Amino acid sequence: MNFCSACGKSVSRKIPLGDNVARFVCDSCQAIHYHNPKIVAGCIPEWEDQILLCRRAIEPKTGLWTFPAGFMEIGESTEQAAIRETKEEAQADVEITGLHAVLSLPHIGQVYMVFRGRMLTSAYEAGAESLEVGLFPLTAIPWSQIAFPVVREALRRYVDDVTAGRFQLHLASLSDRLPS
Repeated sequence: MNFCSACGKSVSRKIPLGDNVARFVCDSCQAIHYHNPKIVAGCIPEWEDQILLCRRAIEPKTGLWTFPAGFMEIGESTEQAAIRETKEEAQADVEITGLHAVLSLPHIGQVYMVFRGRMLTSAYEAGAESLEVGLFPLTAIPWSQIAFPVVREALRRYVDDVTAGRFQLHLASLSDRLPS
């Protein structure tokens, strides 16, 4: 950051009085500009004994598979964001049934909030950000073609929960050294 979004003057990186983290502070109006992690809301849509996955039509990771997910918007809850992303990417309607995982990625400043969602009908199709969308039995998840390590980790924990016959809330901080 070079300029203040409040007044347009230059900023410096320093620790504001009463803080313990270096931040961008305006040299003129003293506005403090916080750079905080972004929330990614995702959904694992369920239909009978299958889950809905999307093959990405956009970078990063075009052509690889993921569950519907994206950045939360101002004015929506995490649940609403997960429902919206499912509709945008897979044209599927879901009802959120529970929070599955909160996975922090400190090295890139993201927090994934992954929900389980019951599909309201079996209807789905590729949205603008998806090349294709499909229902997968858990034994047919395309593990070697999953787009992101955090998605693979959330799905692995989901399969473990289904196998165990009970869902639990998964909390984890994932390092940048997760296998690709």
